[in-house]
Amino acid sequence: MRAVVTRVKSASVEIEGQIHGSIGKGFLVLLGVHQEDGPAQAEKIADKICGLRVFEDENGKMNLNPMDAGAQLLIISQFTLFADCKSRRPGFSKAARPETAVPLYELVIQRCRERGFKVETGVFAAEMLVASVNDGPVTIILDTNEL
Repeated sequence: MRAVVTRVKSASVEIEGQIHGSIGKGFLVLLGVHQEDGPAQAEKIADKICGLRVFEDENGKMNLNPMDAGAQLLIISQFTLFADCKSRRPGFSKAARPETAVPLYELVIQRCRERGFKVETGVFAAEMLVASVNDGPVTIILDTNEL
């Protein structure tokens, strides 16, 4: 799995002209599922997202995890994170098919909620408009093959 995690002051996702999810301070997470991923990768990436210490403490140091900072999560499925860009037109054969990706995407969301986070989401495979006010900016790329 891959995730692009951006610390935000606010973020929202709009589908068909309606706000589907929005958060205040927290993480905007773009989440991609690889064709070989399984529950172990979902558990690993959820754990890492929920534990990233990139929020500032009282001394201005990036030392707080999202729970300690009172952060929220907006998690959006993003199959293009596994794009093969060897040619000018990306290929997406490494991205998991929906029958694999959807349950794993939902498992990540579930694990984050179980840790006490308010989690908003997009809709898998929908056309979405995602807006965010980046904070820092702080953006981190996570890949379960490297964790």
